Amino acid sequence: MKGRLISKSSLLVLLAMVLASRGFPQGLEYVKANYTKHEFSIPMRDGIRLFTAVYMPKDRSTSYPILLKRTPYSVGPYGSDRYAESLGPSLVLAKEGYIFVYQDVRGRWMSEGEFEHVRPHRPAKNAKEIDESTDTYDTIDWLLKNIPGHNGRAGMWGISYPGFYAAAGSIDAHPALKAVSPQAPVADWFASDDWHHNGAFLLAHAFGWFSGVGWPFSKPSTVAPGKPVEREIEDAYEFFLRLGPMRNANERYLKSEIAFWNEMMKRETRDDWWKARNIRAHLKKIKPAVMTVGGWFDAENLFGALEVYRAIEAQSPGNFNILVMGPWVHGGWEGEKKGDFLGDVRFDAPTGDFYRERIELPFFNYFLKDKGKQELPEAYVFETGTNQWRKFETWPPKSIVNRSLYLHGSGRLAFDPPPAGPVGFDEYISDPAKPVPFIPGLDSGMAQRYMVDDQRFASRRTDVLVYQTALLEEDTTVAGPIVPSLHVSTSGTDSDWIVKLIDVYPDRFPDTKGDVKNSFGGYQQLVRGDVMRGKFRNSLDRPEPFVSGQPVKVEFTVPDTFHTFRRGHRIMIQIQSSWFPLININPQRFLNINEAAEADFEKASQRVYRSSNLPSSIKVSILPRSVTN
Repeated sequence: MKGRLISKSSLLVLLAMVLASRGFPQGLEYVKANYTKHEFSIPMRDGIRLFTAVYMPKDRSTSYPILLKRTPYSVGPYGSDRYAESLGPSLVLAKEGYIFVYQDVRGRWMSEGEFEHVRPHRPAKNAKEIDESTDTYDTIDWLLKNIPGHNGRAGMWGISYPGFYAAAGSIDAHPALKAVSPQAPVADWFASDDWHHNGAFLLAHAFGWFSGVGWPFSKPSTVAPGKPVEREIEDAYEFFLRLGPMRNANERYLKSEIAFWNEMMKRETRDDWWKARNIRAHLKKIKPAVMTVGGWFDAENLFGALEVYRAIEAQSPGNFNILVMGPWVHGGWEGEKKGDFLGDVRFDAPTGDFYRERIELPFFNYFLKDKGKQELPEAYVFETGTNQWRKFETWPPKSIVNRSLYLHGSGRLAFDPPPAGPVGFDEYISDPAKPVPFIPGLDSGMAQRYMVDDQRFASRRTDVLVYQTALLEEDTTVAGPIVPSLHVSTSGTDSDWIVKLIDVYPDRFPDTKGDVKNSFGGYQQLVRGDVMRGKFRNSLDRPEPFVSGQPVKVEFTVPDTFHTFRRGHRIMIQIQSSWFPLININPQRFLNINEAAEADFEKASQRVYRSSNLPSSIKVSILPRSVTN
């Protein structure tokens, strides 16, 4: 058997993803004392059987709703007398009483059939054709006919990949499916989900995930295929730098055995194969109530949560459709996680407890049990900076005011545009041999905390441009997407443009004990950052080269934030052309990067213009201070 490459910390991240939606253990004894487990192989309309574990409350004094999770990550432990250590999204729901159902999706673990990553939805199909929507429908239909003690209603939920299955299950849903909660759902693996952001490839995350859990299943099995092995160096920056061009991943480690990786390497642009895997286009006429949940600092699926909500809102008018966003990493709200800090940043409250008790429990109880009142707002979102939950009738809030932060000379950032005058620009050399790291320290993969990390290490590099405002005289709240609009040029024919929005703390900033003599003085907290692979600036379908030295406009949308820059802080913008190994290195030549050789990588001179005729700005939406709801 060929070696499977994965590092220690990457393995921990993968295990967390596999166990996502399981939560922290409630305790095996609690589960066994209150639930009875059953296992079934449920037939689908094409004859394939899907392995399903059902946990039924032992208290039979009342009937219960069904709460279903479909997953590619295993419903183990297997065996009717072997119990999971936790049930449902959380302990509060387990204590509330539901029939919890877990299913291996087709072709994974103990389910029959052929597995297909983010299986495309078929809007028109015959009676025997399947997709994830039909598998969900058939599963619920069988459960209603064969499981005693239910109240005739079903709900569905899942985090990350299971979140995709929840969203897919809401399409053409079974009439009994009344409430669905896609949480950090996969939505579009090419646009800005796990593996790509605006055409750029998320190297550390994709390689870590596929080399860990991407190996194919050859038959129904309780054992994961392959066995991950430790790589020779833990430092991801050094490991991927030594890896070199993308094609070396297959040649040295993956050996062309992972079919989806091979397809990604062939399909560098958004073609019909990728478009078919965009579930957003099919979220139409959704009938179950939907609560989409995400984290503002979700490094994997921030885009998915926001875009699933938006797609349903636009394509299913009149449907109950709400958005919940907290200060969380990927799945940081599940189980019994507190959600009170990330890295060095504190949120002053157990946001996970609040969500599970005040938002998730009331949602499922109302729609599946007729319990309580429906008092959830359209958007229940956590405002970082001031660290408070806010409620809005729309997201983004209706009252936002669109503004632009303009780049000026001497590193100045301001809401006023550049004055008339000669062409001004700032420039730097982007060297593929010395890419800008995405974190200040060491990690073996995609460190989740990078989304709030201190950026002082980057602002001190000569290949990173830095612009900042004067000290803010009042709180400034940014709510919604961020749109960098840059005029740039490069000496090459392709280039990445990374833009980071940063909250700069006062020079003397107290820690939790009130001490101002600490490292938080001048802390540069990343609030939001993203990349545009320059050749995709006009279309993800049709890449275009740059003309060397010719200024062009590069504009793209960065996923939403909800953050208040406090009085006495500064707003900073950093611009750079590498972010490694979060993003794979751009050779800075117009070619298929996945096929590039060592000789194709070259230095490039980058210019960012900031004059009246070639302005560069970051468009933001400001929430007026008078808005208090």
